[in-house]
Parts: sequence; structure tokens; C-alpha cells
Amino acid sequence: AVENVAKKYPDYIAYDFMGKKTTYANAVKDIIAAAKALKALGVKEEDRVTICMPNTPQTVSMFYAANMVGAIANMIHPLSSENEIAFYLNDSDSKVAITLDQFYPKFEAIKAKTGLKKLIIASVADALSPVMKLGYKLTEGKKIAKVPDVDWVISWKQFIKNGEGVIDYRVPRRPTQGAAILYSGGTTGSMKGRSLSNLNFNALAAQIIATNSIFRPGDRMLAIMPMFHGFGLGVSIHSMLANGGHCILIPRFTPKSYAELLKKKKPNFIAGVPSLFEALLRVPEAEALELSCLKGVFSGGDSLSVELKKRFDAFLASHGATISIREGYGTTECVTASCLTPMHKAKEGSIGLPFPDTYYKIVKPGTTRELPYGEEGEICLAGPTVMLCYVNHPKETADTMKDHGDGLIWVHTGDLGKMDEEGFIYF
Repeated sequence: AVENVAKKYPDYIAYDFMGKKTTYANAVKDIIAAAKALKALGVKEEDRVTICMPNTPQTVSMFYAANMVGAIANMIHPLSSENEIAFYLNDSDSKVAITLDQFYPKFEAIKAKTGLKKLIIASVADALSPVMKLGYKLTEGKKIAKVPDVDWVISWKQFIKNGEGVIDYRVPRRPTQGAAILYSGGTTGSMKGRSLSNLNFNALAAQIIATNSIFRPGDRMLAIMPMFHGFGLGVSIHSMLANGGHCILIPRFTPKSYAELLKKKKPNFIAGVPSLFEALLRVPEAEALELSCLKGVFSGGDSLSVELKKRFDAFLASHGATISIREGYGTTECVTASCLTPMHKAKEGSIGLPFPDTYYKIVKPGTTRELPYGEEGEICLAGPTVMLCYVNHPKETADTMKDHGDGLIWVHTGDLGKMDEEGFIYF
């Protein structure tokens, strides 16, 4: 999907990282280089490659490169504890991982407890412009201990170099084959990986555009939500890159730097969790913002209170924006969002309407019996973004994904909600 867009808009900016811009043509070149390097490392079809990274260009390249060689990207939080990282590596059976130089000590500490064979070490400096690289090395870079020269560790530069002679690296993939694993506690509480398919991601990318007819190729999305989270990966990265959007990659931020980014980058779209919008209202830097650039502001990941929505909408209006915040709802079982407040109509307290091709129903908890409009029950949903399964958890998969006898597989979310006569959902 991303390659097709790159053919159409080769000179558009795919992403911008700390001031260094990469065109679609070059982004695809970088993905191919990483795919060849994975092949040179011995990564085979269906292998799991753990990506333990913040939002950086290498993260984007590896996510798509893994797909190109038929492997599955196992996306995990770089600030996870040593034990959590060991769990993710073992649960996904990853033999290869990539992380930033500053997180190397965690991998060194747990290597013996896992099946990890190769660790690729990336550095933020590798993705910066020459001027920024110098600045980084004199400040942040100084605090990072040098990674030892050991046989199971390879630098990003060396990794890419090793792939230069590789010719046969592409493995054809089907829509229903796995593309990524995302971890979350989710509907059943314990930490589990969700196996998500190529179709799941590409359907979401189509749904995001279908529900936002204001989007145009070249529009800028502030990619603050992390890529190890369905919201960040599905909405801020893949939906943008599969449609010609311009991702502004943010590896980490504070409410103050968030306000400064809005001022400097003038994004057209921002997506975040309610606490992010709450924090923005509290920083003095937000006072001077001019926000007429915004076409869409999306809230998800947690319940947006009516009171916070009113305050943030007032803030948007007083800073030149012509739009209001649109609440959505999703689960990692469907990558991320599957329901969104439409552009033309909002209802107080509602999370909006289901995405195109996605069905919602409210059932009596513990059953598959649908309830009438207005009655509260369990939210169930079906559609093209529904995951393949929970990795290594057949019982929980069977408990969550159910056939209601209508030819669809329904995810029982464990969340309570209701639906009104117009199909609007309340969480």
C-alpha cells in the first residue's frame, strides 16, 4: 500500500524527524534497504522481529521491511521493564530485535532468558541531519554508554550495509496473513499479543480516509502516539503513509514541547488520549497558538469527559480552529479505532458511529442476544479490522471472538455501552 502511494507521490514528504524530511521515494528506498538487511540476517517468512523503539525513521523502515520479507513485526514499548521485554521476546518467539543504544543494557541483562540471536542497535543520531547530529552527540548522546562490540549485536549502519548485495528478498503476502503483534491488557486483563493482519491495517487506512473526507495527500499528522500502540501505528502512521500523508515523527514529548510543535509544525491532524488534551490546556505555551491549520482532532484510548470536551472545544475556537474534538472508540483487537464521531454531527457523551464495513451491536452480557436501542449491554463489533487471534491464547481467543450465526466474527469487548435509534454508540 505504501509503495503504491510512493509511485503516485514520489516527491511528497512521507515523514519528518527532528527537522529532517524524507520523501516517499526515499522512504521506500530505506524500507527496501532494511528488507534486504533482514534477509541477509537470515530472517524468514513468519519469523517475529521485535521492534522496541520510539517513533523514529528506523522504526518505520523496520515495520514495513519485516512485512516485505514475510516476517511479523512485534511492536513493544521501549520503556518496558527487563522482565516485560523478556516476556515479549519469549511470547512472540523473536530471534531478532531492534532497539535504541540507550536501551541496550536491558537486552544484555535478559539475553540468557530468551531465544534472542541478534540485536540491531539504532541511534537517534543516525536519523538526524548533520547539524542536528552534532548537537545531539554533544548533549543527549553524551549520556548514552557505548554499546560493547559483541557478536550478537550489530549497529544499524552495519546491518544496512550487510544487505547491499541481496537480490531475492521479497515474500508475497496475503491479506489474511499476520503483519504485526501488538500487546495490551485489553478485554481480558492479562498481557497478551494480538496478531493483526495486512487486511486489518489496510482496511483501517481506508476507513480513516472514508470518515475524513477533508483529508488530502500532503496533509500533516503530528505522530505523537507511539508506534507500539494501535492508535499510533494504525492511525498516525499507516493510515497516513498508505494515503500520501506527511507524518511528523515525535520520539518523545512534554506538554510544553507539544505546544511548541503545534506552533512550529502547523499540523492538519492530531490524535491523542484525553490526558494529552488536558495537559495542553494547562501549559502557558498553548496560549499563543494559532490553530486554523487543524482539520481534525481525534480523541481515543480513554473516555473523554463531556466537561473536558467543552473546555477543549472552547480552546480550539478561541485559537482560530474551525473544528471541534471528535471522540472515537477502539480496541487493540481491531488495531485501534472502529467508531468515530462523524464530521457533521456530534451527540453529547457519544463515541459516534461505526466505521464503514464495521458493525456494532449491544448484547446482554455473557450471551449473544442483541438488546433493543437504548438498553445497556456489552459492546460487540465485527468488520475487516478484527484481529486474527491472541498469540498463544486459544481459549481467550475463543472467549472473545464469537460467531453469532450471521456469518460474521464478533469481538466481545468486555465494555459496556448502548446504541440509540440513529446508530450512535455510547460507551
